[in-house]
Amino acid sequence: MHQPLSNQQLLDIANQYGTPLYVYHAEQIAHRAHQLKEAFKQCNARFFYAAKALTNINILKLMKSLGLSLDCVSIHEVQLGLKAGFNPSEILYTPNCVSFNEIEEARRLNVHINIDNISILEQFGNKYGNTYPVCIRLNPHIMAGGNFKISTGHIDSKFGISIHQMRHIERIVKTTRLHVKGLHMHTGSEIKDVNVFLAGLDIMFEMARHFDTLEFIDMGSGFKVPYHVDEDETNVHLLGNQVAEALHTFENETGKKLEVWFEPGKFLVSECGYFLVKANIIKQTTATVFVGVNSGFNHLIRPMFYDSYHHIVNISNPEGPERIYTVVGNICETDTFAWDRKLPEVREGDVLAFMNAGAYGFEMSSHFNSRLKPAEVLVMNGHSVLIRSRETFEDLLKNQIEVL
Repeated sequence: MHQPLSNQQLLDIANQYGTPLYVYHAEQIAHRAHQLKEAFKQCNARFFYAAKALTNINILKLMKSLGLSLDCVSIHEVQLGLKAGFNPSEILYTPNCVSFNEIEEARRLNVHINIDNISILEQFGNKYGNTYPVCIRLNPHIMAGGNFKISTGHIDSKFGISIHQMRHIERIVKTTRLHVKGLHMHTGSEIKDVNVFLAGLDIMFEMARHFDTLEFIDMGSGFKVPYHVDEDETNVHLLGNQVAEALHTFENETGKKLEVWFEPGKFLVSECGYFLVKANIIKQTTATVFVGVNSGFNHLIRPMFYDSYHHIVNISNPEGPERIYTVVGNICETDTFAWDRKLPEVREGDVLAFMNAGAYGFEMSSHFNSRLKPAEVLVMNGHSVLIRSRETFEDLLKNQIEVL
């Protein structure tokens, strides 16, 4: 088991590169990748890293070196994956609500294509027939996930083709001679209950009986990682054993030997990430003591957008007496990272570390309030290296055209 980065290591990195700063620990990513491979070693399993969680090209190259494939949700993620060294056969393209032109571009790039609506499926079949195999994303009508905003398999979700439209799918497949090689589902994120995955697997097996050319079923991901110190995570070893057993039973019943694909994102990179900020001010009001830091939801939007929890450590004063603070940012909106949080006494100038900041941290950052995006650092084999420069004022004007 590898050791997480220490307070002193993080403080040294903050002093070297400045704040706000995203720091990623390569060994943590490697640990999670190994854990998944071990958990599903009895299955014929493939893992596609969900690039949307963190797309720095160095992270993509690291995933490639660990033997993972890549799940992409935009054509630009596909292009990043190719640039990072992935082969087209190692890339799965799973968009939603895109134009057919983007689908055609994915076809030109020769990657796996996952289609999630009837209209595009029909257009694709009419144009390509059985010359280019595809995967179909289904909506299993399962409500799951840690937050409604990250639940994607329920009846009101925009994702996937309803399992109740199977007859329509079959008509398109038959009339256009479409070659369907895979079925896909993804119910949401932060799913602790292994039975949710198994319920989805049962649905996929039922749908799989409709396709003679099927090679794999893709279960998406949603593996839970702990954000609170007392939270549980998905028992991937238990899940791996039960998926292997279910696949074996299905093969005995049907004669079909299927691969199972997964698309972990947060599970691989959440815990590798630390977001380092500096306490600008300590502000005491009639009711609250605020720690105002040199960042905001323009850099880490999850607490405001998803009501998510990130453990915070005062790495400058970890042994200080505990006090209760509300940690806020410097954006001109309600901009709160943590409410009524116990922290070792925070002094102006102290550096705070937000844990579990690797997934959907920098990736969802913006230029709101015309503030600059932070730098990114990768720690590997005990050494830190800058993998994204801190922005400058000129970056705000980069694509603007002055006409007045």
